[in-house]
Amino acid sequence: MGKGYSEEEIREKLILVLDDSESGMSGVEISEQMKVNRVTMTKYLKVFAAEGLVRQKNIGNVTLWFLEPGQESFNFPDDYFKVAPLFLDHLVKGKEDQVYSLIRNSLHSGATVYRLIVEVINPAIDAVKELFDEGKIGTAEQNLLRTTISKSLQILNQIPIVPDSKKNIIVISADFQSSLIAEAASTAFHSDGWKVSHLGDMSSAINVLFDLDFQKLVSKIWKQKPGVLVVLVFSQTGEGLNFFADAIGPIKSKSGKRMKLILCGDATKKAKSESDLVTQKLDEIIQWSQTVYQNLK
Repeated sequence: MGKGYSEEEIREKLILVLDDSESGMSGVEISEQMKVNRVTMTKYLKVFAAEGLVRQKNIGNVTLWFLEPGQESFNFPDDYFKVAPLFLDHLVKGKEDQVYSLIRNSLHSGATVYRLIVEVINPAIDAVKELFDEGKIGTAEQNLLRTTISKSLQILNQIPIVPDSKKNIIVISADFQSSLIAEAASTAFHSDGWKVSHLGDMSSAINVLFDLDFQKLVSKIWKQKPGVLVVLVFSQTGEGLNFFADAIGPIKSKSGKRMKLILCGDATKKAKSESDLVTQKLDEIIQWSQTVYQNLK
């Protein structure tokens, strides 16, 4: 492997080389097998170690490199259909480490955060809820699986992104069941360069003072009102959407056309009248928000 190969190609080849070595390999051995300059290969190994793909072990004066357990190379976009069932299988079987390795492997193989969320993580969230609703798992196990999914989203959130100060979004969940999909939405928007204010489960804030508290928050995070501010509310009930639509609607009206309200759930006619978009599809929410931003530039 010589000059002109991408980092993804080098990563894929490295996985194949180290996968056949149980006793580890030195940097010299790796560079020779991969036909990459030793200095260049050392730089790549340090990067891959920071990503969690490989680990090093010093034995005397020799540094040996090992592949972290569970590493696998995928070919995207073709392999999203492979990753989705693997993720769910590892999840429900309690193989937490393999869940995280799968997410990291997918990122190493060129998967995008957006498609991992839409095609892998969101279906798993729905599957866990279905298992709980059907009585196949209890509350304790449901919470454990939700926590594992949440930690997977945290891995995706660790990817360095420089947010655009003109793309602002506040994400709210009106109840516990909506909190995980709200977290997934926040992660997806973060990966797309939005400045995300994730409020999490706000069910405890459903009271007569919420509109005042929310107005104070908006004035802080959107002080000079740059670009657009999208407020995204998730709820499992029409009542939850009604409350937040009623509380946020007047604030939106005062802020002008650069503030938008999206409701995700089964909204009533009253709630719909206060919102700019009602949908239950995350991909539609992201695409619509991007279009709004583009139109207001």
